[in-house]
Amino acid sequence: MATVEEFYKLRDTEDYFKFFGIDFDQTLINVKRFHMMKEYGTLIRKGLDSITEENKLLEFLKFSLLRVYGDYKNGHAPSAADVWNMYETGKLDGCSSCGTTAGTPMDNKGNSCGC
Repeated sequence: MATVEEFYKLRDTEDYFKFFGIDFDQTLINVKRFHMMKEYGTLIRKGLDSITEENKLLEFLKFSLLRVYGDYKNGHAPSAADVWNMYETGKLDGCSSCGTTAGTPMDNKGNSCGC
């Protein structure tokens, strides 16, 4: 049986899918790896502190991966302008997931999610 401790040792995107027994399209992973894992990290941070039961946490982690993967498999993609701006300026200015919208609490980089 998989454990949260084993989950924390995973490093490669493919390892997360194999850990949860999720079939994946290697071509999609090769193209969208960075964005998918960034979004996955943002999504799971919201639940890591609030779920204390290991089985429920593992279910949450798997569901979150399925959700992110499903979004990208169905055509979701971050804005090219968001990605380019990050490289052009050398700093993180938010992403399409969080943006820097008015009324959103910002971190010290000007982002609402810390991306």
